[in-house]
Amino acid sequence: MSKLTMPKEKKTVIIGASPNPSRYAFIAAKMLKENNIPIVPVGIKTGNVSGEEIMNLREKPKVADVHTVTLYIGPQNQPEWYAYILSLAPQRIIFNPGTENPEFMGMAKEKGIEVLAACNLVMLQTGQF
Repeated sequence: MSKLTMPKEKKTVIIGASPNPSRYAFIAAKMLKENNIPIVPVGIKTGNVSGEEIMNLREKPKVADVHTVTLYIGPQNQPEWYAYILSLAPQRIIFNPGTENPEFMGMAKEKGIEVLAACNLVMLQTGQF
């Protein structure tokens, strides 16, 4: 697969996006952009990450053609967003370390969504994204 076709196929919604450079969600956004993967940062924090404005999670923004959702919110905060995240109809959801949630993982699998308990950063660094 060429890098020219990859971005359209891998559009990634970052749930829990943060403008704070010390947060893993911020680092992931930067790495995704460096790998020419389009990002849609969505979170409760306002601001900008890697040149993209963070969309307000509370408004449940519509996003088309989502390939991947990568989670950076803990399992205790996920239930409120289950329906929204599933409505994005991603091909896969990456549950980053600390976000693993058997209930939500099961719900996603039932919808035919690939579920990965993995680290987005490691996946990018090892070419597994």
